[in-house]
Amino acid sequence: MSFNRETKIAFLGMGLMGSRMATRLLQAGFDVAIWNRTSSACEALLDMGAKILQLEEINHYPIILTCLADDTAVDDVFNQIRSFLTKNQIIVDFSSLSVDKTKQLAHQAQQQQVIWIDSPVSGGTAGAENGTLVIFAGGDASTIQNLSTVYNVLSQRVTRMGTTGTGQATKICNQLIVAANSALIAEAVALADLAGVDTRLLAPALAGGFADSKPLQILVPRMATHCFDPVQWKVQTLSKDLNNAVTLAQHFNLNIPVAQQALSQLQAHQNNGFSAADLASIIKQVEK
Repeated sequence: MSFNRETKIAFLGMGLMGSRMATRLLQAGFDVAIWNRTSSACEALLDMGAKILQLEEINHYPIILTCLADDTAVDDVFNQIRSFLTKNQIIVDFSSLSVDKTKQLAHQAQQQQVIWIDSPVSGGTAGAENGTLVIFAGGDASTIQNLSTVYNVLSQRVTRMGTTGTGQATKICNQLIVAANSALIAEAVALADLAGVDTRLLAPALAGGFADSKPLQILVPRMATHCFDPVQWKVQTLSKDLNNAVTLAQHFNLNIPVAQQALSQLQAHQNNGFSAADLASIIKQVEK
């Protein structure tokens, strides 16, 4: 089965990423119905032409997209819609979950002949706005191919990583690198500042060198100026993802001490009241 812009889409989760992804689908002419636990998050999208989704009517939507906070949120929402699902619907989950929870949900969906595709994304809010996300997909290959009309609006590239759960495993590895790197970037900015460096010049100075990266170019200017708005990556999100990485490594008896140290730093920063703050604010934890 292939899909086009006439295909009705249900999109659940209008947070930092979901709202921007839904906006792109609306702008591309898709018929999108939206839902969020806090309904006020839907208001701007309704002005763009989105419809309000009634969960009990979700059976009318061949494609269901979800972009929610964590394992608990996705599990809760799935339990709310489960009794309304019908055969051959497709759930594409853009959330970042643990591998175990993804496999569990996919199995539950399969019992109702509903297809689950894990499709976590990378690229941040800018990537969501510009349709330049990269997507790591796990699940049925033909279904992933048939979703290209939707994926193409949201991303620059979709890679099928393997069977169910491999998309999430790839995202976990991605976040391990981003989160641990971010903690190290904060240490570098703090050290440079103490050594008399004008840290506002650090990102352009390192551009193109071996230390350069997208996180460095995004985070260093914010860290140098202590300007953390608007929020691009929430501390709690990276902390959750890095915890998933440590948990997955423990499952395979793999020791990843660098990730564990970065997780300790993120958790300490989160516990100091920075849970919903931008990731760049971790510079405060290092400076303290």
